[in-house]
Amino acid sequence: MGTSGLITLGVVVIFALYVIYLYNQLVKLKNQFENGFSQIEVQLKRRYDLIPNLVETAKAYLKHESETLEAVVKARNAAASELSAAGKNPGDGSHIHALAGAEQILGQAMGRFNMVMEAYPDLKASTNMQQLTEELSSTENRVSFARQAFNDAVMAYNIFRESFPTVIFASMFGHNQKAALLEFEDSAAIAEAPKVSF
Repeated sequence: MGTSGLITLGVVVIFALYVIYLYNQLVKLKNQFENGFSQIEVQLKRRYDLIPNLVETAKAYLKHESETLEAVVKARNAAASELSAAGKNPGDGSHIHALAGAEQILGQAMGRFNMVMEAYPDLKASTNMQQLTEELSSTENRVSFARQAFNDAVMAYNIFRESFPTVIFASMFGHNQKAALLEFEDSAAIAEAPKVSF
């Protein structure tokens, strides 16, 4: 084998190693954002588990507010259903957007619940309600941090996937679609709405 044959072989080997690197990097970044979504899932499930306890505690005090309580439970169930669908494929933008919409509706329902609770000082003074409120508030902070980490991982994946020369190979490796960020219409409101202040 001549010098030109060795050079050609060397170029082919370097090219093959570079393509392997691109593939491995895409897989790594995809796994990172999927793991990030798993962290959101854990925190949202925790919040979804707290909401029925909050509603159950409030029922005794809010007998005339059954519509508000039902709206919270219905919104919680819809959000939990969307979370389950999104968890099966966190890279699918339609599921991520549906989850964001369901979370916004839940945030609005919790906001109405909080406003109604303000009229019931005995409920606000309840030890059980204060404890649930504190747990819910803590969980909301965890959801925000997990969502930020997920969105950062999605951005890293999308930037790498769309950068040259990765963009040439991404679809060949099965990375055909851009991953979607989990964004809420009004991030500040969604972070504040479920909090019950005493």
